Amino acid sequence: MNLAIRALPIPGAFEVKSRLFRDHRGEFARLFCARELADIQNGRPIEQINYSLTRAVGAIRGMHFQHPPAAEAKWVRCLSGRVFDVMVDLRRGSPTFLSWHAVELSAEAANAVFIPEGCAHGFQVLEPESMLLYLHSAPYAPEHEGGVRWDDPLIGIEWPLPVADISERDRNHPLLAVDFEGIEA
Repeated sequence: MNLAIRALPIPGAFEVKSRLFRDHRGEFARLFCARELADIQNGRPIEQINYSLTRAVGAIRGMHFQHPPAAEAKWVRCLSGRVFDVMVDLRRGSPTFLSWHAVELSAEAANAVFIPEGCAHGFQVLEPESMLLYLHSAPYAPEHEGGVRWDDPLIGIEWPLPVADISERDRNHPLLAVDFEGIEA
C-alpha cells in the first residue's frame, strides 16, 4: 500500500499520507487510488477537481460547505507551501457536532485530508504561494452553498497566525445561532 490512512477525531474524517519515491531526478507520489481508498470513498464519485493558490501568509479561505441535496465530501491536498487545514462538524446528531479539527498539510509531508459531507472546510496559509488540490464528490451548486464565519465563537477555531487577508464573502458568513441544531448530511 502506498497510502497510509489515519482516522481523525471527527467521525468519517481521515488523513492520508502518500509514500514519496525520491531519487536524483526528483520525486513521485500517488495522490489518490480508488482501490486503496475504497473504504473511505464508500462509492462516492469524484465529480469535480479544483485548485487554489493563496499568496499571503496568514490569509484564510473558508469555512465552506454545501447543503443537501448537493452535500459534498472532499479530499484536500497541499501541492506547494503549507497550510493549517480545518474542518468543522456541522452534522445534526454527530458526537462531535460543532467540534473542529485541523491538520497541517504540506507538499513536504505529502498528506491529504478527507472531509465528509456535513463538515465545513477552510484553511490558513502558513507559507507563501500555497497551492491546494481538491477532489469533490459533488459539483459546485451555488444554490446550496453555505458557510460559517472563521471566528464564530460557538466553534472557537484557534488559528495559528493573525488573519492577514480574508475575502469579503468569507468575512461576512453569518455567525451560528445559539440554537443551531446542525445540518443533515
